[in-house]
Amino acid sequence: MKEDIIAGLDIGSTAVRLVIGQKISGPSGEELQIIGAVSSPTAGVSKGVVNSIEETTSSISACLEKAERIIGVPISNVWVGINDPHIKCERSKGVVAVSKSDGEINENDVARAIEAARALAVPVNYEILHVMPIRFSVDNQNDIKDPIGMSGIRLEVEALIIQGLSTQTKNLTKAIFRTGLEIEDLVIAPLAAAEAVLSPKQKELGVALINIGSSTTSLAVYEERNLLHAAVLPIGSEYITNDIALGLRCPINLAERIKLEYGHANASLFEKDEEIDISHLVKEEDVNDDISLISRKYIAEIIEARVEEIFEKIDKELVKIDRSGMLPAGAIFTGSGAQLDGLIDVAKSKLRLPAALGQSKNVNVVIDKVKSPEFLPALGLVIWGANEETTT
Repeated sequence: MKEDIIAGLDIGSTAVRLVIGQKISGPSGEELQIIGAVSSPTAGVSKGVVNSIEETTSSISACLEKAERIIGVPISNVWVGINDPHIKCERSKGVVAVSKSDGEINENDVARAIEAARALAVPVNYEILHVMPIRFSVDNQNDIKDPIGMSGIRLEVEALIIQGLSTQTKNLTKAIFRTGLEIEDLVIAPLAAAEAVLSPKQKELGVALINIGSSTTSLAVYEERNLLHAAVLPIGSEYITNDIALGLRCPINLAERIKLEYGHANASLFEKDEEIDISHLVKEEDVNDDISLISRKYIAEIIEARVEEIFEKIDKELVKIDRSGMLPAGAIFTGSGAQLDGLIDVAKSKLRLPAALGQSKNVNVVIDKVKSPEFLPALGLVIWGANEETTT
């Protein structure tokens, strides 16, 4: 049973989430079933970057122990998500001569072309995380999706090279290795989340997967089933909490509760004189302030300003690849920050795209917790791992 287990580890700035899947025999062959999902608070990670290996290791260990108690089997290997804001995307081309005398292209030729595309000048302190083929060309025929089996002399691939800061990658892997876990591979968070929520049709038409975490917002853009662009922005939903704390001059824990219970991203829905009584929250959070009535519109205005800023940064990334307002399948949201009331409506007007909250489509999930937006990146890592194991 241990060999059939696939675990996805998503280390966020506020929570470590671990989703465990298992391959079982089903009516249509081997199927992936989710058997456990746990989360525990994170220490030692800020804005997606490890700033204390010791604290990060402790956070991962606590989550791991919790998971092993639930599933009753030790976990030894994990697929790990990266949320580092320093990731960079670059296009590269690789060209090779077809090896077989009859000119038929095989898997080895494709692998050599992709390897040739990897040979670009990577900046100092950076390392390659992913090489994603976008399109192939065989002799004079362009825009080929899968060249295997075709005939030709010259094979060319255009690929998207995703690079990460090697110091951050080393710190993250060191923290994980110290818990006794082995790393199968590192996958950037939006690519993992896309595995869980995007359908092939959406990837074909053109879609943006936006993962709003507590201190980072990550983005993956697909078109014609290929990854066009990926980015991690150093801004997230905790910035909204900080703004509320400053605006109301209240403690951060109370601001978080106000955001979750009364927060809304669209201020135009509320009247100026509409007030809410938060005295029960003040008592529950054991705050010494005498705040009792606050303006619902004022809270919404604070939230709306920050949400609009996040969408402006996302739109700038779309402008870079000429896809601003040009993705027919729209924007799909995951992550803990995506659950904010009114966020989807603001996204539609700011990004000028259809928008929806992401739901797990690509795996059979019976644990309700895993269906929530904040668990989707970890779930996607499990699906990514299952797909990789199938292809190798």
